[in-house]
Amino acid sequence: MEAIEAWFLAFYRDTGINLTIIYDGFDRARFLEGVGNTVLLSMVCLVCSVLIGIVGAWMQGSPRAWVRWLAQVYVQFFRNTPPLVQLYFFFFGLGPLFVITVEQQVGQMTFAREMPLLTSFHWAVISLSLFAGAFNVEIFRSGIEAVPRATVEAADALGMSRLQIYGNVVLPLAFRICLPALNNNLVNLVKTTTLAYAIAVPELLYQSNQIWSDSVNVPEMMVVLLFLYVGLVGVLVTGMQRWERAMRLPGFGQ
Repeated sequence: MEAIEAWFLAFYRDTGINLTIIYDGFDRARFLEGVGNTVLLSMVCLVCSVLIGIVGAWMQGSPRAWVRWLAQVYVQFFRNTPPLVQLYFFFFGLGPLFVITVEQQVGQMTFAREMPLLTSFHWAVISLSLFAGAFNVEIFRSGIEAVPRATVEAADALGMSRLQIYGNVVLPLAFRICLPALNNNLVNLVKTTTLAYAIAVPELLYQSNQIWSDSVNVPEMMVVLLFLYVGLVGVLVTGMQRWERAMRLPGFGQ
């Protein structure tokens, strides 16, 4: 590793291309932390948004009008407002409402101060999951509507409850149909995680900003960011495409 660091340091001196994330241990640690936080944020939001989409699509098919109305209000609110505004709303609007009081002893005196209950990372997960989940609701709804009505009626004739029909019959078939659209939305979600930079979540863009502010190597870091995000999205797309081929049923949803 020391040989690699020495080579890139010499490379910087000879060419002016400053990749501190390789030869500088401090910058490298910050950059790797940003990569890890971006991957973690993306994975948590992907899972949460899919679960929200599944539950929301089920609510849209509820026989109760108020449940359908609630799902529709959620979808329209999060689909028709900018994700950055939503992020600011959660962090700056709702964040101050969720605090805990912590007592701190200093000598003979006790001080009480308020600490946030949720960190910026938690609010980013909540905001981005709800944003992507609103689109997933419509994606799953379209898949559910594509399931043949006769299939649902056959399951109902066998005595299944509405929840059993949804979980065991409708959802598995609808999932196969809506995978391409779901793939597109999840790719957009991974790219949207860069908005977490706005509330100081130490993800990839935030840490890169710290590095290029200290080392004045903006062009190098922007190139690294570009190719790294291409790689992250490429891994997700490849995995989703393989999953789509594995779940394909000949003659159904093609």
